[in-house]
Amino acid sequence: MGVGIALHVHLLAAIAWIGGSIFMFALGVTMTDKKAQKSVYPYIGPIFGYFEVVALLFLLGTGSYMITDYGLVELLFTDYHSEVIDALRTKLWMVLVLLIVTVIHFVIALKTNSTERTQMQNLVSRGSSLMIFFLNLFVLHYAMVIRDIL
Repeated sequence: MGVGIALHVHLLAAIAWIGGSIFMFALGVTMTDKKAQKSVYPYIGPIFGYFEVVALLFLLGTGSYMITDYGLVELLFTDYHSEVIDALRTKLWMVLVLLIVTVIHFVIALKTNSTERTQMQNLVSRGSSLMIFFLNLFVLHYAMVIRDIL
């Protein structure tokens, strides 16, 4: 796969991942009726979750490929500083946090899909969802910063 194709797949996966995150965030904010939530989320959640996992795998795969193909792996683990490398390091740290938060969110979602959540599970699930939403926006910002530099 060439870097051009990888970049396009990466962009499409980012659109799916971030767009899905925005959709689910908007759904969660606007759907205040608990009965409606309980009737919608058990159906939409798993479909969305699996779709998002596929998008995330494509993001991680194509991102890793591009970093390797451009020879940036070595630079990321040195003292070397440049606008691009520093922005990429920041983006990758945010992606790492995003991955951790996403795993936590998915574990809770899968365990409680058709059951009543505890207050703690509800708090962690909603908090992680909010973090995913905002981290996506920050990761997107750093992707644009990197693109502007290049």
